Amino acid sequence: MNDKIDINYKDLRSYREINLSNLEHNLREIENIIDDNCKVMAVVKADAYGHGGVEVSRHLQKLGVGNFAVASIDEAIELRKSKIYGEILVLGYTPTSRKNDLINFNITQTIVDNDYANKLSETEGRVKAHVKIDTGMNRLGANCKDLENIVSIYKSKNLQIEGTFSHLSRADSLLEEDVAFTNNQIERFYEIIDKLKSENIDVGKIHIQSSYAILNYGHLKCDFVRPGIILYGVSSSPMDDTIKDIYLKPVLSLKSKIALVKDVKKSETVGYGNNFTTAKQTKIATVTIGYADGYPRGLSKKNMRVLINGEEGNIVGNICMDQLMVDVTNIDNAKAEDIVTLIGEDCGKYVSIDDISKINNTINNETLTALGTRVEKIYTY
Repeated sequence: MNDKIDINYKDLRSYREINLSNLEHNLREIENIIDDNCKVMAVVKADAYGHGGVEVSRHLQKLGVGNFAVASIDEAIELRKSKIYGEILVLGYTPTSRKNDLINFNITQTIVDNDYANKLSETEGRVKAHVKIDTGMNRLGANCKDLENIVSIYKSKNLQIEGTFSHLSRADSLLEEDVAFTNNQIERFYEIIDKLKSENIDVGKIHIQSSYAILNYGHLKCDFVRPGIILYGVSSSPMDDTIKDIYLKPVLSLKSKIALVKDVKKSETVGYGNNFTTAKQTKIATVTIGYADGYPRGLSKKNMRVLINGEEGNIVGNICMDQLMVDVTNIDNAKAEDIVTLIGEDCGKYVSIDDISKINNTINNETLTALGTRVEKIYTY
């Protein structure tokens, strides 16, 4: 893991700075609002939302986090090989042909329904598992209305059930109809838990709160919470209201650099499609990042801001696969090798990921996870 002062930024084409101090701050903020008997299960799927699954998990482990959640078995194995020792829960589906990998790497698997439980139990070897109950999202999980089949999962001979959970599909909304739907999901979940306990079934650790449920349904009594997007210091959308407000610090900044600055005469065009025409003589900087790096092409022709030397410049023309162009006419001394901030702070000014996601008509989760492998990760404190 690199410390900021040891990095030769001149060698980097484009990069994301991951501030581990901000990650710790967000973790502590979450811990401060949950019950003392509840623990954090850090959601580090999709390369920790673009922040680096291994590095983020290592740091969280040092901070005392002992439970992690990923989307796939390969994400889990990568963490195990990187000496992440706590429980790693695969939230998604794992082919039953990979049962031995689950056992050999001590990975906990989500049971998606009764048939899946039966198939995992057909062969020798016990798999650690959490049972997912579908309470109305209609994605993964055993149907909450089918108690008989749910009970049979817990009696599977080759499953070591250590937890039971569900997922709330509208917890990010405080609209009356969405709150009613969410409360119905919660009621269904706890009804199943009570029925299972009444039949002397050990449901293990229970969990139902992801990021927004932590903020909007913090009264629920669970053994774990599953923070994802808020762990990384942002919400899915700035338009979302929450009951609890916590002070989050964005963990990721996105930066690139200028490759070339050129003078373009009045009435000339810039970029693919010739869809930007200069109104006067203009200084155009070509920046070494594009949509193949995860910077959205949908931001083309939207006057999206970037920061250079603490000053604002607007992206012009179509964003290319590997590059984009910025009008730097009003930025003094803009030159090749200057740092361009696309997300984050520069000299007291700030470009928010919220702006990018809003203009691109998406959520911050997608913007973060879309960042490509060519964008280096630099870890700072």
